[in-house]
Amino acid sequence: MKTINTETAPAAVGPYSQAVISGNMVFTAGQIPIDPQTNELVDGDVAAQTEQVLQNLSAVLEAAGSSLEKAVKVTVFIKDMNDFSTMNAIYEKYFTNKPARSTVEVARLPKDVLVEMDVVAEVD
Repeated sequence: MKTINTETAPAAVGPYSQAVISGNMVFTAGQIPIDPQTNELVDGDVAAQTEQVLQNLSAVLEAAGSSLEKAVKVTVFIKDMNDFSTMNAIYEKYFTNKPARSTVEVARLPKDVLVEMDVVAEVD
């Protein structure tokens, strides 16, 4: 097992890694909309937050030798299912390969964000 940590994505806020590689798969930790340059939450609606989450995931996957195009499974945690179509429109721009996905409405997310995602992807 190999841990992945990159400065191009927000640092872990607890005792975990940004991602772990096991075999030919990378498993990311959940990413929330924190700007890695400022370490501040991205203000805005679910669209703006989804964009930042996907940029963060892309950076972590790149550091692991993978990419969003190699994603096989995505889990989306969303605060309000009424925001699903907005989140989905942004998501669709990033995942052209259409990996498997679960989307779950949750009562609360870290730092009260609107969306969090994690990814399982192949590594070359």
